[in-house]
Amino acid sequence: MGKLGGFLELHRVEPRKRPVDERLHDFKEYTLPLAEPELRDQGARCMDCGIPFCHSGCPLGNLIPDWNDLVFRDRWRDAIDALHATNNFPEFTGRICPAPCEAACVLDINDDAVTIKQIEQRIIDHAFENGWVKPEPPPFRTGRSVAVIGSGPAGMAAAQQLNRAGHRVTLFERNDRIGGLLRYGVPDFKLDKGVVQRRVDLMEAEGVEMRTGVEVGRDISADELRERYDAIVICTGSTIPRDLPVPGRELDGVHFAMEYLEQRNRFVAGDDPSLAPISAAGKHVVIIGGGDTGADCLGNSHREQPASITQFELLPEPPPERPDDLTPWPRWPLILRTSGAHEEGGERVYSVMTTSFSGSDGTVKELHFQEVGPPPAFEKIEGTEKTIPAELVLLAMGFLHTQHEGLVEQLGVELDQRGNIVDSEYATTVPGVFAAGDSRRGQSLVVWAIAEGRQAARACDEYLKSLGAAEGDEQREAVPA
Repeated sequence: MGKLGGFLELHRVEPRKRPVDERLHDFKEYTLPLAEPELRDQGARCMDCGIPFCHSGCPLGNLIPDWNDLVFRDRWRDAIDALHATNNFPEFTGRICPAPCEAACVLDINDDAVTIKQIEQRIIDHAFENGWVKPEPPPFRTGRSVAVIGSGPAGMAAAQQLNRAGHRVTLFERNDRIGGLLRYGVPDFKLDKGVVQRRVDLMEAEGVEMRTGVEVGRDISADELRERYDAIVICTGSTIPRDLPVPGRELDGVHFAMEYLEQRNRFVAGDDPSLAPISAAGKHVVIIGGGDTGADCLGNSHREQPASITQFELLPEPPPERPDDLTPWPRWPLILRTSGAHEEGGERVYSVMTTSFSGSDGTVKELHFQEVGPPPAFEKIEGTEKTIPAELVLLAMGFLHTQHEGLVEQLGVELDQRGNIVDSEYATTVPGVFAAGDSRRGQSLVVWAIAEGRQAARACDEYLKSLGAAEGDEQREAVPA
C-alpha cells in the first residue's frame, strides 16, 4: 500500500487552520484541506504493514489502506467507492470523528500516524465536487415498512441501509430539522450544516420519508407505531445529561451544555435570536467538563466575546504522550488533547471539584471549588478552597442514558442497570423492535453511531425477511453490514 518506503521519506502534515483572529468572528469551518499533491504524499505514507490494525481501530472497519493507496495513485473515483463501501457518511466522520484508526496505525508505534482522517474527508469532498455522489434509490420495494426513531448518525445510517434494501422507511425526528446532534450539538465551525443538509436531501431523493417535529411516545404512541410499521429501530441517543447536585444549582445562569449548544446552532441557522436567551457575551463563563461537549461550548463562547472562560476537569491532566503502561498501542491513548477551541483561548483547570454556586437576585455570580486527589476516590484536599466569578455555568459532564419517558416506556423494552436498552445483536426484548447507537451502548462517538446504525439495519432486515413475503416483495440480497 502506498509508496514503497514512503513512510521513511515523507512526514505527517497536520491540517491547516484558519487564523484564530479570523475564525473567532464567524462560524465557518476552521480547518482547511491540504492540496491534492500533499494528500497523495500523505497517502504514500501508508505502510504495507501486513495486518492493518487501522481496520480494527475503526468501528466501521473502513478499508483504510485501500483508499490511501488509491489516493496516492490519483484514482479518486475508485477511492470514494472503497470509502462508501463501509461508511455511509464519511463527510461527517472526516470532520468530527476523533480518529481511533490513527491511534491504531502501525506507524504510530514509533512515528506519526498516517493522516487517515484528512484523506477520508478529502475523498468525499472531492467526490461531491465532481458530482459522483448521487441518490441511490432501490430498484425494488419489499412491501415492508420500518420506523426509525431519531435522526442522528445512527438513525440516518439505519434509515439509509434499510431503504436501500427495499423497505419503506420513515425517519422520525422530534426537532424541526433532521440530524440529531449533528444538527444541534456539533457547532458549525466543526461541521457546516450545509454538509448535513446535503446528505439529508440525498436520502430524501432515495425515498426515505422524513417526519420532523414528531415526538414518538407523545405525538404518536408506540402502539400506533407498531400498527403502522413492520419493525421499529430506536436511535434516540443518550440524551439525559449528568447533573451537578450542589448548593446553588437552581440559580439562573447554570445550564446543561446542550441547552446552550442547541440555541447557538439555531442562532447560526438564522432562527429568531430571541429564542436563544443563553449568552456568553461579556460574561465570566465556567464550563464544567473537559470532553468534546465542553470544547464545543468553549468554541461557541469564544465567538460571543466573553469576559473570561474557565474549563474545569475532575480528572488529572493527561500526559502529552501515550502512556504505554496504561494505553499501549493499538489502544486509544489517554493523552492531553488540544482542540481548535482550546487554541483560541480560555483556561483549563484539572483535578478540581465544584462544591457550590452563589449569587444575587436569583442569578449565579460565583463558583466555589476545591482541588481533589486522583481517581477513583477524588478526595478533597483541605486548604485548597477557591472562588471564581461565574455568570454563566455550562454543565458538560456527559450523558447518563436515553430518555425513558414516552417511547421506551410504552414499548416496554428491557433496560440495563445504566438505563440503556438491552439487546441481543441489536434486537431488543420486544420482537420487531431494534436499537442502535447511544441508546443501547451509552454515550459514544459518531463513528460508533454509524457502525451501529448499519448493524441494526442488517438485523432488522433479517427479521423482516423472516416474516415471509409481503405484497410487492422481490428476490434480493441482504443489506450489507
